Amino acid sequence: MIRTLMVCCAMAATAAATVAAAQNFTTAAEVKPILQATKANWVALREYDGNDLLYFTHLESWRCGLSEVRFSVNSAAAAKVWEMEPCHEGEAQPNALKLDGHLPYTTLPLGMASTVSVVLVYDDGTEDRADYDRKAILMP
Repeated sequence: MIRTLMVCCAMAATAAATVAAAQNFTTAAEVKPILQATKANWVALREYDGNDLLYFTHLESWRCGLSEVRFSVNSAAAAKVWEMEPCHEGEAQPNALKLDGHLPYTTLPLGMASTVSVVLVYDDGTEDRADYDRKAILMP
């Protein structure tokens, strides 16, 4: 009985480790539910040193599974492509940000951003969109 229980527990631990390893959050199927649930946090705006800093940190953190991020400021076009750090597939933490010369924000003139539009293109070809007013994403 004890031996059977030990074998059962070992099998359960192996199965749990396999599931965890399969969920590296590097595909659209894995990151889409997270990004849809956190849509209000895709971008943030900060007034700093006489500029508006538009942050993409949240999207950078979940970039594996995305093929493209487009955005626009004061336009619904969302035509400008946000260049993201590559996904580090094959590493223990593929979504980790190394930020080697890459900043997770863009600098705009102070007060310029009244609205921001963002379109995500997942690696499965589907898209998701969010439109923000300045007040909604402005950090204190």
